[in-house]
This record gives sequence, C-alpha cells and structure tokens, in this order.
Amino acid sequence: MRKVLILMFMLLLSLLLAACGTSESNEESSSNNESTEASDNTWSEIEEEGEIVVGTSGTLAPTSYYPEGSDELTGYDVEVMREVAERLDLDIKFEEYGTDALLPALNSGRIDAVVNDIEITKDRKEQFAFSEPYKYSYATMIVRESDLSGIETLEDVEGKVHAGGAATVHTQIAEFLGAAETKTFNATNDVYLKAVEGGKVDFIINDYYLQSSALKANSNIDVKLHPDLKFHQTNTAVVLPKDAGTMQDKINEVLQQMREEGVLTELSEKFFEGRDASKEPENVKEIEGLDL
Repeated sequence: MRKVLILMFMLLLSLLLAACGTSESNEESSSNNESTEASDNTWSEIEEEGEIVVGTSGTLAPTSYYPEGSDELTGYDVEVMREVAERLDLDIKFEEYGTDALLPALNSGRIDAVVNDIEITKDRKEQFAFSEPYKYSYATMIVRESDLSGIETLEDVEGKVHAGGAATVHTQIAEFLGAAETKTFNATNDVYLKAVEGGKVDFIINDYYLQSSALKANSNIDVKLHPDLKFHQTNTAVVLPKDAGTMQDKINEVLQQMREEGVLTELSEKFFEGRDASKEPENVKEIEGLDL
C-alpha cells in the first residue's frame, strides 16, 4: 500500500511539473508572439501609409543641414535615409527637432525613426533598436587656435567649459572628464565655434568628421582640431522603436546592399571631403572607466 501511495504521489508531482512547464512555455511563447506581432504591425502601418517619418535636427552640418541659400535639407545621414526609403519604396518625410528632443519624439510615436549622427550606446540599446552602423568615427576636440584652450591631454579638460548639444554622448564624455559645465546653444556650427574663439567656452567634443567639415566651412574663425587627441570610437546608425524588428531587418538589408554597391562610400566622400566614414577607423584611444 505504501508503495502504491508513493507511486501515486510521484505521478501527481510529475503532472504538476509538466503543467507548470507548459504554462511557462506558453507564457514565453505568447510574449514572443506579441513582440513579433507588434514589430510586424509597426512595419505594416508604414507600408500602408507608404511613408516613413524621420526625425533629424537640420542644424548639424554635414550630417543634417541646409546649405547656405538653400531651403533643401541635406547631409550624409539625410541622404543615406533618403536612399533607404527609396529602396524600400517609401516616401520620406523629415521632422526637425532639437537634438535633445529627437529620441523622446521617437519614444512617443510622433516619428518612425531618427538619423542625426546618433551613436549606438549600451544605455540607448535598452530603450531603442538600431540598424547596422552606416558611419564609423571617433571623438576629437575643437580648441582655440592660439593656446589649445590650455588643453594638452584629456586630463586637462577638468574644470574647463564645454559647449555641445544637450543629452549627447559627447556632452557625457565632457562631464566624465570633469568639465565644469556645458553650454548648449542648439544653434548652427558657427555659433559654437565663435563661442570657443571668444573664450565663452573652452572646447567642443564632437565627431571627427563633423568637426572637420565645420572648420572648413568656418575657416575665418580662429579655432582648430586638437592635434593630439583622438579618442572614443563611435558607431552611428538609424534609431528605431524598440519593437521595430521587422523594420530593422528591412533597413539592415538595404544598408548592406548600399555598402556592397559602394553607395555609402560615395555619399560619405561627398559630404566628408573625400573621406570614407563607412569604414572603421584605426588607433583610437578608449577612455578608461567610461561606460556608455
């Protein structure tokens, strides 16, 4: 009798465990199905509209800007995204926001994607999805022509005044290095460069390609790229909603085609004075302890 009871108990226990396993499996499967469905719905809505709405700043030459005397938005990121949309058989509409408002606009559903030289970071990947990178670069620093703003090494940044966009990786780097404060103008490049020239701020950390182009376009302002500082490699991509897996796959497929066909190289050379930002740089210093 005791053996029978033990066998019955073991049978009951195995049935309960099996039921629990099925329940957990069903919950996981249901969660995966919901995520896939949301992803498919996001892409289906864009396909049905025949248009993708993309956020950008319009003030960041040569990534997203208006050439002097023109009312036509252009730039490397803008033209990459235009080509992506065309290959996906979609119209494209650009909505302009300040740099600190772009990702919130994406989060709220007001736009479908963002292109504005936005770096892939660990924190951002928790909130958003990213395409494969279409640009590789690194950070450098604009300083005064006369004295390098008193900055010889990255350690000399401590206590200095930085200028840059709010909520950007480059501003986070400046703060990590001990900058006293960051002044944000949300304006075109010449305003930032003149602020360094006039001593209102000491330095600007930003992307190498962007800063090189900004200096060329404003050669009358007495500032320069720091000759010795090349740090923090960056990967720039299209930013998408977290659940936009299908759209992410579609865009990645197109970007890969553009890379293989040399279109990314061609666009990069057009906007970055013959430089190919679609290939990874070499010999870039990483900042110890910086966790982005």
